[in-house]
Amino acid sequence: MILFILAFRNLFRHFRRTLTLLLTVAMGSGALFLFKGFNTGIMNQYKENTIHAKTGHGQLNTKGYMDEVYERPWQHWIKDADKIKTDLKTIPGVTHVFPRIDFYAVVTNGLLNVAAKGTGVDGTEEADFFWTINIVQGETLRAQKDGIILGVGMARALKVKPGDSLVLVSQTTAGRANAADVTVVGVYHTGNKDIDDSTFRIQRTLAADLLDTDKVEAIAIGLHDDDMWPNFAKAVKDKYPELDATPFAVIDKVYYQNAVDWLGQQFFVIQLIIIFIVTLGITNSFAFSVVERTAEIGNLRANGESAWDITALLMWEGLLIGLIGSIAGVFISYLFNVIVIPHGILMPPAPGLTRQFYVKIELLWSSALASGALGLGATLLATFIASYKRVRLPVGDALRHRS
Repeated sequence: MILFILAFRNLFRHFRRTLTLLLTVAMGSGALFLFKGFNTGIMNQYKENTIHAKTGHGQLNTKGYMDEVYERPWQHWIKDADKIKTDLKTIPGVTHVFPRIDFYAVVTNGLLNVAAKGTGVDGTEEADFFWTINIVQGETLRAQKDGIILGVGMARALKVKPGDSLVLVSQTTAGRANAADVTVVGVYHTGNKDIDDSTFRIQRTLAADLLDTDKVEAIAIGLHDDDMWPNFAKAVKDKYPELDATPFAVIDKVYYQNAVDWLGQQFFVIQLIIIFIVTLGITNSFAFSVVERTAEIGNLRANGESAWDITALLMWEGLLIGLIGSIAGVFISYLFNVIVIPHGILMPPAPGLTRQFYVKIELLWSSALASGALGLGATLLATFIASYKRVRLPVGDALRHRS
């Protein structure tokens, strides 16, 4: 306890030096905290975009369907989708069930034909769950029986807007040509050029009529929380062994999982750089501080204090500086985020995308604790490095030292 009291008093003996050390620690801890929040914000936005614009929390297919390429894939689609949909809603945690049909068709305005990939969906049910679809013209697909929403690139190529008519031409599962008249109700912009130029969505009933099938390719799932997926997958395996349950991170590995892995590794590297800079700065500051106090250290040694006692005193000082500085850094970073950038940071288009997006910095308690602990650890390490040799100088040399 006496060492703690002495260390606390020493902080006020050289206030400017203490303030410099506190600012160094605060800036390092705050930088780690903000960057972790930025990283978390990007990863959560990727996750939300994947879940609420594309795949849901995951989807069901027939056994092995995702791993194979079939000449006639519709022969391996899911039967009795509506019955399965009703059963799946009884599984704990399931909030939404979306049978879907993916198919290819030619979209024509009478003058220009565009080959595209379509998805047949239950518009009314999907509209509320898939809320991150970026509709730039018109509205999303809901109950419009013959409605179609399409990517902004395709709409531009076909020169259509909401209210215009198009014709879809496709093949039935029996190989016969079939066509359907549709009306544009909305245009979406994902930012991914491939998707915006060649995809559209229509009602599942219309897609089933167009392909002349009563099956669905996949059943997308919406859960209360993505952490509930393992329990859901186990329930599906027990109840429907002929189906595979695939989570969204596997379905959209290129967009989501690879991005998460890359960002995680990037954060680790930048975290090491920040810790190194903080440790170096604190070591330098503490080294000057200890050199200035060499005569004081000599007096303590002459009075019978051991090198370890003096090291412990300096470590207590480092602990207090690290603790106060880390807390201050985390708190200042939080205020900066709330006051200066409450709506996030506008980012340029990511690779493969064509539109800007906002990233909101998401600060978590776990990140605050981790950033504070790293700042404190770096301070203690720097204190030990700076003081280890100086406190072991011969007493005579230490007493003769002049700052």
